[in-house]
Amino acid sequence: MISVTILSRRSLLASVLIAGLLPTAAFGADKPKTITIDWATYNPVSMVLKDKGLLEKEFAKDGIAIRWVQTLGSNKALEFLNAGSIDFGSTAGSAALLAKINGNPIKSIYVYSQPEWTALVTRKDTTINKIEDLKGKRVAVTRGTDPHIFLVRALQSVKLTEKDIVPVLLQHPDGKTALIRGDVDAWAGLDPMMAQAEIENGARLFYRNRNANTWGILNVREEFLKDHPDLVKRVLAVYEQARKYSLANYDDEKRVFIAVTKLPGPVVDKQLKERTDITSSKIGAPQRESILAAGLALQQAGVIKAGVDVKGALDALIDDSVPLTN
Repeated sequence: MISVTILSRRSLLASVLIAGLLPTAAFGADKPKTITIDWATYNPVSMVLKDKGLLEKEFAKDGIAIRWVQTLGSNKALEFLNAGSIDFGSTAGSAALLAKINGNPIKSIYVYSQPEWTALVTRKDTTINKIEDLKGKRVAVTRGTDPHIFLVRALQSVKLTEKDIVPVLLQHPDGKTALIRGDVDAWAGLDPMMAQAEIENGARLFYRNRNANTWGILNVREEFLKDHPDLVKRVLAVYEQARKYSLANYDDEKRVFIAVTKLPGPVVDKQLKERTDITSSKIGAPQRESILAAGLALQQAGVIKAGVDVKGALDALIDDSVPLTN
């Protein structure tokens, strides 16, 4: 009996010593000191969320700080997510799918808008009136974003590819500037820059297709979701507060948008009132179907390799298990 007791004590002591050497992840991850989340002018809800300090209020009792990072396009949000420099990032659904296929460890968990945020844009003085007119022309585009995917699908619809145009790779604001200056012939646009060019410079949206705009999706790093599912649930609950507040208080949403972007009211109204629907929040069948259609079109266009299981990648991307509460 004495030998067994001694052995048990030794085993317990060894277990304690080993536990002290193992990382905390083996026993459940500690809460982070900071949650890093993006805001973007193509995600108006994020701007209201930031302005109201709702996340800061939610996590103050935990001693968790909120750090905000602006993203200028889906490509930047995805780049930051992949690098671990943000925990939550705003993208188009199609861009998130493409990134997932390319190995970005993210999960799509929330809908922040159904936008018509992209179209093909030209100046008022060009002869470009249809997709076919882009052949041989210089087109500004931001790779890895919904406007890029929109452009690829538009070209595909008239049996053209990116090889038939001269892509000029620029971030969205620079694409708008290049178009107005005459450095490019057309631009795969993004709001609010697109609305600004339309109202202030007479730019023409010569090709529109609302259904080819995929949904605005909030993504989270897989590791963060795995380690902190409770925090993700709370972030989404606060996002819901901001979305519902925005729906009920358009004037305040507009005020926040103008304060950040310095854009005139008519430009903001065009984006927020005419081309942004924020009545949805949960990723369901309509979102899945829209993103899948974009993915299959990209595969047909050769952007996604033929052997890729696009539907399987979409299933791996979307996590709709996080409950939405507020």
